[in-house]
Amino acid sequence: MVEMTDPRVIVALDFAEAAQALTLVERLDPAQCRLKVGKELFTRSGPALVEALQGKGFDVFLDLKFHDIPNTVAKACKAAAELGVWMVNVHALGGKKMMEAAREAIASATHRPRLIAVTVLTSMGDADLAEIGLQGSPEDNVRRLARLAESAGLDGVVCSPREVDMLRNTLGADFQLVTPGVRPAGAALNDQTRVATPEDAIRMGSSYLVIGRPITQASDPLAALTAINQGILPLLPH
Repeated sequence: MVEMTDPRVIVALDFAEAAQALTLVERLDPAQCRLKVGKELFTRSGPALVEALQGKGFDVFLDLKFHDIPNTVAKACKAAAELGVWMVNVHALGGKKMMEAAREAIASATHRPRLIAVTVLTSMGDADLAEIGLQGSPEDNVRRLARLAESAGLDGVVCSPREVDMLRNTLGADFQLVTPGVRPAGAALNDQTRVATPEDAIRMGSSYLVIGRPITQASDPLAALTAINQGILPLLPH
C-alpha cells in the first residue's frame, strides 16, 4: 500500500449514477487519491453525493467549470465552499472580474477550497480553437488564460500536461497545475488529444493528475491506482 500525505492522483468519477460511483469508491483508498465529481454526476446526484464521498474520507474536486456573470459565479463558489469541497473550478474565459469575484467569495470560508481555472479543454486542438475564433495554438491560449487566472489571485489552472513545463517556467513553483489527459503507457487515448504518462506529467511539474478510465475501468482499481502512485512517488519532492 502507498500512503501519501498529499495524494497527487484525482480519480475522475465519470459515472451516470451515484450508485456506480459509490461502488467504485469502495474499492479505492482515500490515502492514495482524491475524487473528481463532474457535471453529469453532480446534476443527477447533487450535494448529497459529495457529502457521502467526504464521509468516506475522500477530498472532492467539484469540477463544474463555473462560467457566468461575476455575481452568479461568486455565489456558486461560496456554495461549493460551504459544501466542504477541497477544490472547485471556474472557466478562465469568464474573465478577470469573474475570477476575482469567485476568489473573494470563498476567502473567508471555514474550509476554503482551492480555486482553479480551466484554460483550454484537453480535447481541443488548433482547428477547434480556430472554429470558435481564438487565434493561436492551444499553448498560446493556455499561457494567456493562465496568466489571467494568476493575476486574478487564483490558486492554479487546469491544463494539458503538454503545457505544464511552459506554465511552470512562466508562473513559478507555487502555482497549482492540475492536469487531465494523463494516461499510463499503453492505455487508450479515448477522447483526449494532448496527453502524457503520469511520470512524464509529474516530471514536467504537474501538481495533481486527473485520471479516469485507466483506474475506474480497471479490473482492480486499487491496484491500478497503487501502480500509478508507485511510479510517481520517487519523482515527488521529499
